[in-house]
Amino acid sequence: MLSRLRRIQSKKNSAVCVGLDPDPDRMPAPLRDRSPLDATLVFCRSIIDATAEAACAFKLNFAFFEVLGPTGIQMLGEIARIIPDDCLTIADAKRGDIGNSARFYARSIFDEMGFDSCTVAPYMGRDAVEPFLARANTGAFVLTRTSNDGAADLQEACTCSGTPLYLHTARKVAEWSDDAPATGGLVVGATAPEALAEIREACPRLPFLVPGVGAQGGDPAAVMAAAHTDRAPVVVNSSRSILYASDGDDYAEAAADAARSLRDRLRGS
Repeated sequence: MLSRLRRIQSKKNSAVCVGLDPDPDRMPAPLRDRSPLDATLVFCRSIIDATAEAACAFKLNFAFFEVLGPTGIQMLGEIARIIPDDCLTIADAKRGDIGNSARFYARSIFDEMGFDSCTVAPYMGRDAVEPFLARANTGAFVLTRTSNDGAADLQEACTCSGTPLYLHTARKVAEWSDDAPATGGLVVGATAPEALAEIREACPRLPFLVPGVGAQGGDPAAVMAAAHTDRAPVVVNSSRSILYASDGDDYAEAAADAARSLRDRLRGS
């Protein structure tokens, strides 16, 4: 996955990941008369078509599809398959069960739904993460220092031999990834640029998935200053500020403008 991500970013000169979080209560006006399932499918297709030129990846948040029931879960795989080949697909499922269960979660996401990568929770340790590192040409972005306020409760407050839990986690992922067929990466929030820089120093070769730019207030320039290197890619996710850039008939065009604007800010233009 790492080499493919590098090629995509080099070709498109973009670090933007568009997060697909289709909230039924926030559908733009032209879609409100449709059923939630139909509106979600049309909305996601329109956003993908409009923003793919400016994006290197799309991240599908499973919660927004699972709430629609069995058909919503089926829709996840359908949407993943319509995303262009020159964009990475990220299953934002935050899986993190014991090894045997994790193995089946990985099969579901990679083999059945066809995603390129998945977000993974590391709290249960190595055997919960390894099944997501077992397939060549795929990747696992492991939750490390997240962008939400509650990150301070455990990730910062807990230490391992004097090292903050988030930094210990990052080093473990680097270790687990060394000989794995897949690519290990880290989820590190834009809302904590000092931690972002600290983790980048500790893990110079791992790709980062960085949420928290946009509605959560993370600064694109600070993210790139802290995390971007020539050795490992940074994928910067924005969801709400792109998806809901407009509530009207021009919602897709507004999303495209927002994605291009973020792309340009991330590359300093």
